[in-house]
Amino acid sequence: MALARTFVGFSSTDIHNYRLMQAWKANQKIDFNFTDCQLNTAINSENEQYIKSKCRERINMAGKYVMLIGKDTKSRHKYVRWEAEVAIEKKCTIIGVNLDGSRSMQIDTCPPIIRNIGAIFVPFSPKIIAYAIENYQMPGDNDYYHYVDHIYTQLGY
Repeated sequence: MALARTFVGFSSTDIHNYRLMQAWKANQKIDFNFTDCQLNTAINSENEQYIKSKCRERINMAGKYVMLIGKDTKSRHKYVRWEAEVAIEKKCTIIGVNLDGSRSMQIDTCPPIIRNIGAIFVPFSPKIIAYAIENYQMPGDNDYYHYVDHIYTQLGY
């Protein structure tokens, strides 16, 4: 089975969490893998339109959009919200990953752009993120989702 092509969106203050996901992917002892559509290197430019065009190219390659949701993600409009808008426009499956460990959507931190659009919310942990990337499909309604406890038990949580 082909790996899910995934773009990971995050606030610059949470880049260490994205790098940890890359480390999980590289670690043969952790069952975590996906085709990472994120930019390979930082864009050396101040031109917002150019940066957005390069990000759009990468999001257009993806079928899944993972948003890492930290303390300031909700207020990041210039790129994080814009990336989510592009992913929604493209009809990517949206997965909200709560960096605070919550298993469901948290109103205090979740950006409004991914609320009530059929996204699923999971905590920042390799097994459940991998499970969501591999299995979740957007149902096409105006709600939000989370996995029930038996899924976590099945995954060894």
